[in-house]
Amino acid sequence: MTESSPRRRKILVVDDEPRMIHFIRLNLEHDGFEVYEATSGTQALDQMRDRLPDLVLLDVMMPDLDGFETLRLIRDISTVPVIMLTAKGEEEDRVRGLELGADDYITKPFSPRELVSRVRAVLRRTEMAGQPVHDVIQVDNRFKIDFDRREIWVDDELVKLRPTEFRLLYHLVQNAGWVVPHDQLLAKVWGYEYRDETHYLRLYINYLRQKLEEDPSNPKYIITERGVGYRFVDYKRDLVDPANA
Repeated sequence: MTESSPRRRKILVVDDEPRMIHFIRLNLEHDGFEVYEATSGTQALDQMRDRLPDLVLLDVMMPDLDGFETLRLIRDISTVPVIMLTAKGEEEDRVRGLELGADDYITKPFSPRELVSRVRAVLRRTEMAGQPVHDVIQVDNRFKIDFDRREIWVDDELVKLRPTEFRLLYHLVQNAGWVVPHDQLLAKVWGYEYRDETHYLRLYINYLRQKLEEDPSNPKYIITERGVGYRFVDYKRDLVDPANA
């Protein structure tokens, strides 16, 4: 590989079905990805430490540790994007995976085109969130955002955000004072093909409020505009401290 060649993205596939791993490996390698495999949750955690993958494809139904427990353990050590592989029609599995920190899910059976499209979409969102934004925003006396360092400070404590949470906050703050419609937020944060998946948005707005708001049940930073979208408070106008005005 020359210095000008792009780095091949490393994908860890975790599934106890050899035929499924072979199918995924064949299609991802065809599209230029470097693929590693694990057949159990324990192996997946070992591979996480050894391979440092850029993305994990994680099956829900596995021996040893199931996909949910494996995801929980992955989230203890890494913010790597994770796509869950779920059985057809198992909506409860999809929602549970998202609540535990998965970035997306693919329902079995899936086509090679859908597989590659979903992987590329999640990687694109993750890489976009990593682009530096040279702004430090003092929202109010308790809440500061340093986009360049990707640091969020609340009550003088550093708050850890997952990549999707950071992307969502970024787009809300960049439009502070304006309502951002549901479909626009979904397209910007998850990708155009996700503009109807409003359950993603509800979950991650809730995650942000739990981490950022003094009273998540009565938010003052991230405001719901019912039936339309969400608005980040116009901190330059609405949160000005009269003593400093």
